[in-house]
Amino acid sequence: MVSFHLVTLFHDACDAYLPASIIGRARKEKKISIHYQNPRDFVDNKWGKVDERPYGGGPGMVMTALPVVKAVEKALKARGASRRGKSCIVWFSPSAKQFTNKDADKLAKYSDIVLVCGRYEGIDERAKKILKTLAPVKEFAVGEAVYTGGEVPALAIVDAVARRLPGVLGKDTSVEERRIAASAV
Repeated sequence: MVSFHLVTLFHDACDAYLPASIIGRARKEKKISIHYQNPRDFVDNKWGKVDERPYGGGPGMVMTALPVVKAVEKALKARGASRRGKSCIVWFSPSAKQFTNKDADKLAKYSDIVLVCGRYEGIDERAKKILKTLAPVKEFAVGEAVYTGGEVPALAIVDAVARRLPGVLGKDTSVEERRIAASAV
C-alpha cells in the first residue's frame, strides 16, 4: 500500500475528488491511503496565520517554513515512514522539471509520499532545505500553468501514481502508457 500525505491548508478541496472513481475504489480496497496535515495546526499564533513577507524581500506573501516543516515531520512520523527509508517528499514549483509517467513509476515504489501543497506566492525556501534532511525531496511542475495552490498538482500526482499500483486498474495492461510502449517495440 502507498500512503499519500497531503500537507495542505485546504483538505476539503481534495476531498471532492479523492473519494470518487478509481481512486476512491483503491482507497476502499486499501491499495492506497490518504492522510492530511494542515500547517495551521503547527502555528503558535491565535489567528492560525501561516503567511509572511518573503525572507529577503519580494512581492506577495509566502507560507512560513516552520509550520510546513512540522506538518511534514508529523506526516513522516505518523506511520514510521522516515525510519523505513521508503518515503519521499514532493515539492511543487512552476519552474521545476515537468512531472511525467516515468516519474509516476518511480514514485510508485515509495511506501509514503508527502505532497507539500503551497499557497500564496509559494513556501519559504528554507523549508525545502530543512525537509531535505528528513527524506528525499522530488521537485516537480505539473503542466505548464501556474495554479492557485498545490492541491491540483497533488491530486494529479496521486492519480498518476495510484493507477500504476498493482490491482488499482484491474489489469496492469490497463495502464495506457504501458500498452503504447509495448506496441512500439
